[in-house]
Amino acid sequence: MSAMALALSPVHAIEQPGRVGSAEDTFSHRLQTVLNSGSASAFETVASVDLQPVLAQRYQRFRQDFPEVTWRVETAAPTADGRSTLTLRVRGAAESEGLIYDLQATEQIAIRLEGGQLVEQELLAQQSLLRSGERPLAVNLVIPDVVLTGSRYDVDLVVEEPLGKALVAGGLIDLTDEQLTAQIRPNVPLAPLGGGGLFKSVQAPQQPGSQTWAVMLVHPDGVVTATKRVRVVSSN
Repeated sequence: MSAMALALSPVHAIEQPGRVGSAEDTFSHRLQTVLNSGSASAFETVASVDLQPVLAQRYQRFRQDFPEVTWRVETAAPTADGRSTLTLRVRGAAESEGLIYDLQATEQIAIRLEGGQLVEQELLAQQSLLRSGERPLAVNLVIPDVVLTGSRYDVDLVVEEPLGKALVAGGLIDLTDEQLTAQIRPNVPLAPLGGGGLFKSVQAPQQPGSQTWAVMLVHPDGVVTATKRVRVVSSN
């Protein structure tokens, strides 16, 4: 699941005493307040008129699934073309059909501000981990951030405490832009796995862009779902 695709994420920046905050620092504080407020209408204070409806809708839908989350945002290094960026983190839990789910997600976005309002944003990186069970399974998502066009690379969800002979099933799917925009929950095909996790080799597209993978692991004590956005760049 993409927290940023669902809504815009909050920002947190700590200023040194006596330091005048930048426009990005100020915006990050305001945005964090909005996202932690629980009110979709509060986006009127941080986003342009064109962006407000989209962000509010995604935010409302996200809160339906995760009503109790905490957003944190930090200003980050600018992109190579000079755009400002924010690193966004969200943590929380939700209950569904008697199961408790723990969510952790991180994203990086490039932003453009006008008059203190957000007028453009681009998702640069995203990773999320959703786990159920009384004792969430310790896992490590190993997927590169950037790959070359046409190259093969590994998508691994490693169980840090091997489950031995326990029955485990898992699978992965490449999410489309339509699924991400509409926040559609994918139907991940599952197959039996060894207790060590899921290990797959995949291929990058021939054109620059991005791939977003959804990975699922079903184990005796619950379910692990992870997503990761991979940038695809040309070698030229």
